[in-house]
Amino acid sequence: MARHDYTVEEHRPARHHGRKLGYAFAVTMALILAFALIYTFIFAGNSALAPGGNEIIVAFLDVGQGDSILIRSRHNAVLIDGGETNRGDTVLGYLRRMGITRLDYVIATHPHSDHIGGLVTILNRVEVGRVLMPDVVHTTTAFENFLSVIENNRIAAHAPTQGERFTAGIIDFTVLAPVSGFAGSNLNDASIVIRLEHGTTSFVFTGDAEGASERAMIAAFECLRADVIKIGHHGSRTSTTEAFLDAVQPTAAVISVGGNNRFGHPHPDVIARLNYRGIQILRTDKMGSIVMATDGERVVVLLD
Repeated sequence: MARHDYTVEEHRPARHHGRKLGYAFAVTMALILAFALIYTFIFAGNSALAPGGNEIIVAFLDVGQGDSILIRSRHNAVLIDGGETNRGDTVLGYLRRMGITRLDYVIATHPHSDHIGGLVTILNRVEVGRVLMPDVVHTTTAFENFLSVIENNRIAAHAPTQGERFTAGIIDFTVLAPVSGFAGSNLNDASIVIRLEHGTTSFVFTGDAEGASERAMIAAFECLRADVIKIGHHGSRTSTTEAFLDAVQPTAAVISVGGNNRFGHPHPDVIARLNYRGIQILRTDKMGSIVMATDGERVVVLLD
């Protein structure tokens, strides 16, 4: 990866109505050289970008129309989702390039195949400490295969509830959703949503959570604020509501989405909501895998 990088803004833009990306982009680009120098010292000399002692790297992997996110520190790693079944080797290849042989947690946000399909390959080929998955079922081959590989490899599985906290070394995250005992028909709203905190920086990873789940999170937590949000359901208009964005107040938004997908994701309404608030938009269909690093004080976007 190149060393010419830019930062997710340290200073959050004022939320004036109608403000778009111009000011945010100008400030960001003005800081390139200074923070590229800082970044070089933090990650000096390692082409694989091995995290330093207090660094966490978050990679939003390009798996087409699906989700897969790797969170890693020097000694620990957490994987959220694995894309479709045919993307399992893509995710496995990335783990191998990063030298990861063990995952402390694998989080299967919900049972749809574009999130769990590729996890079958990962669970068969990588040591996994524990699987986190919602307490819901889905009558598909992908879900049956997912359950079988957990059983066959004797991997511990747990259905987390809202407010539970998990740690893997310096990787520290809280479960924001789903609400315990979810029994609705919308599996998207059963998605596990987590908030990763590191120092003064934070990320929210939403799976495919939609409006009902977002409202439940707003009601349950005083603070949902995060520097970076993974946009829900690939940019569907039923996610990333105005109220949720106002609660999270992100500086940057990542949309994991396939190019020219048949769903029309991301929806123009979602893009408009983000632009209206001056939120920096990063898309895997435009940029490929998107990699960020945090030292607990700032978030840096690493360019391939």
